[in-house]
Amino acid sequence: MDFTHYTTETRKGQHLNFEERMTIELRLKDGWNINQISKTLNRSYNAIKKEIARGTVLLYHGKVKRYKARAGQAAYELNRQKCVKTTKLLACMRFIRYVEKHFEEDGWSLDACAGHAQISGEFSPEEIVCTKTLYNYVDAGFMHIKNIDLPEKVSRKLKHKLIRQNSRKLGDSIEDRPASIEAREEFGHWEFDSVLGRKGEDEPVVVTMVERKTRCCIWLRVQNHTADALMEAVRAEFESYKGCLSSVFKSITADNGSEFARLSELKKSGIAVYFTHPYSSFEKGTNECHNRMLRRFVPKGKSISDYSQEDIAYFADIINGLPRKRLGYRTPETLFEQELDRICELNQAV
Repeated sequence: MDFTHYTTETRKGQHLNFEERMTIELRLKDGWNINQISKTLNRSYNAIKKEIARGTVLLYHGKVKRYKARAGQAAYELNRQKCVKTTKLLACMRFIRYVEKHFEEDGWSLDACAGHAQISGEFSPEEIVCTKTLYNYVDAGFMHIKNIDLPEKVSRKLKHKLIRQNSRKLGDSIEDRPASIEAREEFGHWEFDSVLGRKGEDEPVVVTMVERKTRCCIWLRVQNHTADALMEAVRAEFESYKGCLSSVFKSITADNGSEFARLSELKKSGIAVYFTHPYSSFEKGTNECHNRMLRRFVPKGKSISDYSQEDIAYFADIINGLPRKRLGYRTPETLFEQELDRICELNQAV
């Protein structure tokens, strides 16, 4: 044959073609029954039976019923025009308005809206569409939300991550960090970083602290980008957890920035401190993800001095109130409070 991969065998589920319909017409004229035709064409009995019923027409003023291949082919092509994927858009308009409301007013992601709606029971399964469909609706212009409104969709970049060598070493390397911390099964392991607004020697910065298990973040406005100012702010925050500090803060992972030069002093309080490799921000990716969320409120180039500590704390409360897919669409704030309650119960029992 001219086609090396050609096969005359029919695939399971393949529709009948016009040549097969002509064979059916001829064999019926010869007096064959349905079972004989199905074996000849290697088709199921029901497939041939339904095809004969679909292509049978009335001849001679309605006195004779006879199968015609052209009639069967015409009926097949007409049915195929109706085989299109339908959209649930009209059936789930109340859910779409729910998504738009939480997206615009609460800053929820599309996935958070879909996941929270499923566990809340506010909508029936027929009224809800999945996250992928929501993004398809945005692309198609079916929603008031546009792609430019999605904070990360238009800015994501894929780049190769490389661990570089550097002589600066502020303390224990992340290589020495126990593997149990990586599993995120134990509460009390944090990632630290600092976020600049406008560059300047005396410009304030935001210290971002994220707990790895619950993804709950604490954001502190620091006077300047120095190690002394950072330690003063961190120690002041630790006063809020006096009596259970070692249970809430078991370890801290930070980068090799000069502002973390004094962070190893916290070892005296029983807190393990680790430092990532130079130029390897992906080693504390949870914190980097929350830094991008902070940029929703404090864009690059805007001075932190324009915001008070109350403003920064309010921004953190908004992020901690967002349902997360990784948390079963629960909020970091809820999980963090549960962990604190558990620690308080253990301390009272002791």
